[in-house]
Amino acid sequence: MNPLCSRCDRVVYPTEKVNCLDKYWHKGCFSCEVCKMTLNMKNYKGFEKRPYCNAHYPKTSFTSVADTPENLRLKQQSKMQSQVLYKEEFEKNKGKGFSVVSDTPELQRIKKTQDQISNIKYHEDFEKSRMGGEGPPLISALGRCRCPSSQLWGNKLSHTRLCVLQKRYRAVYDYTAADEDEVSFLDGDMILDVQQIDEGWMYGRVERTGQQGMLPANYVEAM
Repeated sequence: MNPLCSRCDRVVYPTEKVNCLDKYWHKGCFSCEVCKMTLNMKNYKGFEKRPYCNAHYPKTSFTSVADTPENLRLKQQSKMQSQVLYKEEFEKNKGKGFSVVSDTPELQRIKKTQDQISNIKYHEDFEKSRMGGEGPPLISALGRCRCPSSQLWGNKLSHTRLCVLQKRYRAVYDYTAADEDEVSFLDGDMILDVQQIDEGWMYGRVERTGQQGMLPANYVEAM
């Protein structure tokens, strides 16, 4: 028994039969679904078991993903991971500001010195307020005192041994401040209230100008 044409529902005889897309067609009925152009086995394109020409072949589009329980779980997990990464980056960069500054040895020295000077000023103001403004000129909280007792004034503060050097220093060279936290002086100037910062730097006040700041230790000598 001869099959029916998928297009016109008439009997298809063997001499005019086209077997394609799991269906039978008359040669004349095997045409594009849109423009009705007659097709053959070389130029047709099938979509959902229907023939189309190249120009009218349906364009496939992306479909939305169903919100299945598994997809919702993956979406929530991805969101949580993003929040964790954001918090990690925030904690890592907290306090750094928005500018990137190279942590050079010179910047580390300046930062350390500024912290020490702030600490010194804090203890100086504390002692002055505690003693009614009659405290010693400068107080250090940089460690336990190793100086002779005849040259020191000391007391306990926050379980830290504090001391003030009574020595006077005299400049043996001229020095011009290179940074804002340094102080300039001339050969022969008297340096008072001297506080040792590290092996190469001190903090003191120039008697002639009254200015205070850091100064190189090898530019002065003890009196």
